[in-house]
Amino acid sequence: MPDYTAEHSRAGIDAKLPTLETWPNHFPGYEIKIRFPEYTSVCPKTELPDYGAITIRYEPKRVCLELKALKMYLLAYRNLGIFYENAVNRMLRDIVAATKPAWCRVTGEFTPRGGLTTTIEAIFPKARRTR
Repeated sequence: MPDYTAEHSRAGIDAKLPTLETWPNHFPGYEIKIRFPEYTSVCPKTELPDYGAITIRYEPKRVCLELKALKMYLLAYRNLGIFYENAVNRMLRDIVAATKPAWCRVTGEFTPRGGLTTTIEAIFPKARRTR
């Protein structure tokens, strides 16, 4: 099998996906947690399917994610070639752009492949790293 390429690593990052719609928030200062247990996408190198669960947690400011639009957005990953590390980070980027939340965390828990399980977390705003 050929080596991973720059094309593999960037696959899906800028693909066109359905718009994340929002609605006005009237109660600031609370947390929303959304779980999507049927996430699928395609490995851009092997073209094999990836499966997992996506959890989105955020504190809305002015707007909230509209759930049907979010569902259509997440379902669009089904045939998209994208590494799941990139998928989780892209979801965070797109959710933050749409909602401008106080904070947001997207977690992807992916099913075992080759005996390995992987959990990816992307956080906004980026936490300062201490050594």
